[in-house]
Amino acid sequence: MADPAPHPVQAGRSQGGRSPASDAAMALLSAFVREGVRDVVVAPGSRSQALALAAAELERVGAIRLHVRIDERGAAFLALGTAVESGRPALIVTTSGTAVANLHPAVLEAHHSGVPLIVCSADRPAELRGIRSNQTTMQPGIFAGAVRLERDVPAPEGAPGEADAAAAVAREAVAAALGRDASGDPVPHPGPGPVHVNLQYREPLSAVLTLDVAPRAEEPWTTPAEAPRPGGAVIEHGPRTIVVAGAGAGPAAEEFARDGGWPLIAEVTSGAHFGPNLVVAYRELLREPGFGDAVERVVVFGHPTLSREVPALVQRDGVEAIVVAPTGIEWYDPGRRVRRFERAVRAAAHEPDADERAWTGRWVRASRMLLDEAGPAAASVRSGVDETGHVSDFSAQREYMRAQLAAVRAPVTRRMLVDAVWAATWPHDRLVFGASRLIRDADRAVPGRRIPVHANRGLAGIDGTVATALGIAIASQAPAPGESEAPDAAAPAVPARTGVTRALIGDLTLLHDVGSLLLGQGEPRPRLQLIVGNDGGGTIFDALEVAGSAAPEAFDRVQFTPHAVDLAALAGAYGWGYARATTRGELDEALTGRVDGPQLVEVPLPR
Repeated sequence: MADPAPHPVQAGRSQGGRSPASDAAMALLSAFVREGVRDVVVAPGSRSQALALAAAELERVGAIRLHVRIDERGAAFLALGTAVESGRPALIVTTSGTAVANLHPAVLEAHHSGVPLIVCSADRPAELRGIRSNQTTMQPGIFAGAVRLERDVPAPEGAPGEADAAAAVAREAVAAALGRDASGDPVPHPGPGPVHVNLQYREPLSAVLTLDVAPRAEEPWTTPAEAPRPGGAVIEHGPRTIVVAGAGAGPAAEEFARDGGWPLIAEVTSGAHFGPNLVVAYRELLREPGFGDAVERVVVFGHPTLSREVPALVQRDGVEAIVVAPTGIEWYDPGRRVRRFERAVRAAAHEPDADERAWTGRWVRASRMLLDEAGPAAASVRSGVDETGHVSDFSAQREYMRAQLAAVRAPVTRRMLVDAVWAATWPHDRLVFGASRLIRDADRAVPGRRIPVHANRGLAGIDGTVATALGIAIASQAPAPGESEAPDAAAPAVPARTGVTRALIGDLTLLHDVGSLLLGQGEPRPRLQLIVGNDGGGTIFDALEVAGSAAPEAFDRVQFTPHAVDLAALAGAYGWGYARATTRGELDEALTGRVDGPQLVEVPLPR
């Protein structure tokens, strides 16, 4: 070629001087686009400027959806949220030093939840390590055993072949994040998860770089879930069996329970909380004679985290436990008592006999009775309206109207709150739960309904819940670059866009991630309701045994951690809409009203 130093990015051109860092950054990010990446989250920094500016140029030509956040922890959870919703790996770009360490909570959550997350951390070149160079630490290995792949990429020199090397890194990183091998086939072990690409850069750290043509995916995008599932081990009938679905179980658990005719215990975030065999009041029944003590076999899908009764059942003598996980490094094994692990299972073809039908029917009926007893009292007041639609009993009509008015004016309880949010959410919406007391209240009460529900249950922390919900809302409400809602010859079609994302969280969960309320300028403002149950602190800790023995003042200070934050002022400071709901009527109005952007709904709750 005439140019002795060919630009490593086809269809791109640098201006005002050459920077190997910029050339390599553009080559890498363009390769990620060709591998199907569409969401890139950037946290600002000096050493990462080449990556950040390359991302901005890719956004300009319509190749990616770019999100800019100040705080690296929130930025990483935002990327995690977009990956959860889209199934595509999401990129998080940071500078060196403590910026990389701030990604660790999201990397751990992605590791334990099997979410494809790719960290692109900028770094000083190798010669500056170990000499106390500013903002320099040992970034390779910083995530220990939590990543599926780690690559420490040497600083580019502008030599021929560096673009090809960058493309190879991108291909390898995306495959590892998706839990695929070199041929693209799913690999059960270790399965999807986070990847760390550490990128050394020397000065000059950037130059102006423009693209003439946007990079495009080389092949149609397919997620690992679209790969054919193996038939799996056959589970025969005979023992009295319960099917348990924890976080990440998905609809396969419901299908298995229905095929086998067995009762289904499905946590609210399992993706299997629906169907004719669902047992919502499972905690009470697992403690009830004739129910829990009669279980002979339990088949567990996903990662149960919301009760003590389920792990106690798995560990009980005389109960055969079978744990099912299509992918992953760790198996669910409370007490290390499980003896059988499977990647897939299926129920043996069988026509249930009378005893088997009675077994499942008892669980389902008893659960419904318990829910009816615990729920709001059924309306026992006659309306006074006859079959013609006219008032025939004016006294009964007055009593009925008084009862309806009292219900609307009733103060909001936790049960009322979870019921109302669940009822207001539909399959085209998204629902996110924080790791607070409310998710357990919902798990105890809400009926079966096939709606998309998510919670960060990999490590069940409150870290980054606001950011995760934002990522889910953004990815679900607009087509990714290169997609369209109507099929055409140029881009694959995507499903109709979703409605509203609702996040039901506690006040401490909000305050822990309050910085994520700050949205990037010029970025879309998603339809997101943060519904905050505000009881003034961490009432989830009131359920601990120590709450009954510790000194109240000490317990409140170090566990309950009381606060008096003005959430209305907080919402206003970040430019969010705000509503306050103290009664059932106000709550229904907030949940059914029009949502045009981010909104915080405060619901005061008693301790």
